[in-house]
Amino acid sequence: MNRDPAPHHPLVQRLIDARQITDALFSIVKPEFLYERPIRERHRIVFYVGHLEAFDRNLFDQRLCDLPAFDPHLDQLFAFGIDPVDGGFPTDQPSDWPSLDAVRAYGLRAREQIDRELDALSDSARVGRKGAHADASEQLLNVAIEHRLMHAETLAYMLHQLPLAQKVTGLREPMLTRPEPRPALSSMVSVPAGATVLGMSRESGHFGWDNEFGEKRVDVPAFEIDRHMVTNGAFRAFIEAGGYREPKWWTEKDWAWKEAEHIEHPACWSQQTGSDQNSAWMLRTMFDEVPLPLDWPAYVSHAEASAYARWAGKTLPSEAQWQRATHCAPHAASGNFDFRSWDPQPVDAYPDNVSAFGVEGQFGNGWEWTSTVFDALPGFEAFPFYPGYSANFFDGQHYVIKGGSARTAQCMLRPAFRNWFQPHYQYVYAGFRCVKALTNKA
Repeated sequence: MNRDPAPHHPLVQRLIDARQITDALFSIVKPEFLYERPIRERHRIVFYVGHLEAFDRNLFDQRLCDLPAFDPHLDQLFAFGIDPVDGGFPTDQPSDWPSLDAVRAYGLRAREQIDRELDALSDSARVGRKGAHADASEQLLNVAIEHRLMHAETLAYMLHQLPLAQKVTGLREPMLTRPEPRPALSSMVSVPAGATVLGMSRESGHFGWDNEFGEKRVDVPAFEIDRHMVTNGAFRAFIEAGGYREPKWWTEKDWAWKEAEHIEHPACWSQQTGSDQNSAWMLRTMFDEVPLPLDWPAYVSHAEASAYARWAGKTLPSEAQWQRATHCAPHAASGNFDFRSWDPQPVDAYPDNVSAFGVEGQFGNGWEWTSTVFDALPGFEAFPFYPGYSANFFDGQHYVIKGGSARTAQCMLRPAFRNWFQPHYQYVYAGFRCVKALTNKA
């Protein structure tokens, strides 16, 4: 009598589940367009077909298990992504990359090789046993899982920029929207002065990336913060008031970027001529182009968010203010996250996703820009197996974003998680809310 196969260790099963998510994303692209580059700051899509498997192989080899080399050239070619600063965009051509058959064959062989070793590790109880080795093996597996899930989101916003004709469009979903945002969507709530903690302790026993460790207590003065993220409707008012034509709302560097790149509106917006006011602006969703949903969050760059905030007489929140505003928020209870939707939903769609101060929707439906430049927390120690993951971006040119989007895995909604991007990067699923200082209030 045949026995049922032994269940995988939970972390191994999570890696398998994460693979299914990224495999499904690649199936959205018609095969003849896998060599496209939807965003000029990123590699061509085919790179990611190889990268996800190469990363796991390079990570596990000699650390978690011994993986005999079979194609060192592709191990290196697909090792790392790119994030060019101040230009320096990639210039490679499709012909510079291996054939799709070769990339897929490499990925399949790498995955089979890894799976054999992971099965052996699980059978020998080396994954999940007590002791230092267990800590190391579980850390590496968590890194592989979350790295892949991060790229699931990167791939989603890259594929968002592909022309609709280059995608398999049978995955449309109904829109959850109203014709006009309610007045309450523009209200602010008060957050009293108090302490908040950034990061987490190494003794917590929880997995985190290197930049999450090193608790930092911050005393935050009282402030007001938008109850909801800034909506498309509110951002449209900024555009129609001439916000993209007034240098006074922009820093000198942001204005120079906007002018050089001829930026006149958010990346996924377009304008129809000869239409009525409500339908003039269109929004590109993952599988369609629709009249601008006015109560969805406005996805914009840090530069655009900052300009809006100045126009509104407010600022972007610091990381500490944003964290303080989440007090008692049920970050994993309800919301638009964990791949539940391809696109945003109204900013007030999840009233249960609310903090003790009445701030709604900080986890899911869109990352949120902060005014904080990405940097190390006290006692930062880079991962020895991935030393550049965070440290390469402590350059003063990246800003912290917090929260998560519809395409963010639930495991990364933890309060300590920190993401970051350059201020002129328009494509990430990131919106914002604004703050004002409060004086003489406890």
